Amino acid sequence: MATMFRYPVFRYPVLPGLEQSELPERLPRVRSIMAEPDYMDGDCDELIKPKKLINPVKTSRNHQDLHRELLMNQKRGLAPQNKPELQKVMEKRKRDQVLKAQKEEQEAHKKRSDLEIELLKRQQKLEQLELEQQKIEEEQENTPEFVKVKSNLRRTKQEVDEQERTT
Repeated sequence: MATMFRYPVFRYPVLPGLEQSELPERLPRVRSIMAEPDYMDGDCDELIKPKKLINPVKTSRNHQDLHRELLMNQKRGLAPQNKPELQKVMEKRKRDQVLKAQKEEQEAHKKRSDLEIELLKRQQKLEQLELEQQKIEEEQENTPEFVKVKSNLRRTKQEVDEQERTT
């Protein structure tokens, strides 16, 4: 069992600047530099022909089921999303904000009756009064004790003066 490899033999020098089409016709052309095995001709039955190795991942049942499911989903148009979770969350938030803004615009464009307008005005006035009362209470809580006592003394003095005038 003797194997022989065919090596190409260069019979002409490679000259820079010359292309294959410019070479003389009588010079032989070289097909490849790689060695070609002689069993490719098929004349030797004694040699074992190479076979493609089996990929254990592709032959596994789980891989086949997953591949089948992906193909079916692709045919239906349900291709899986390859987006990261953060991007999905951000897109959902943006979508929710757009929907909320559209809803607010629709409510704003709805025509309101006179009664609704009056109720809204009263509600705004009540809210303003409550805010003012809260500010006054906060100011009173922040004032020192002696200022509170002094204001109480003034009130009592004014009340006493008014009682004397009336009597």
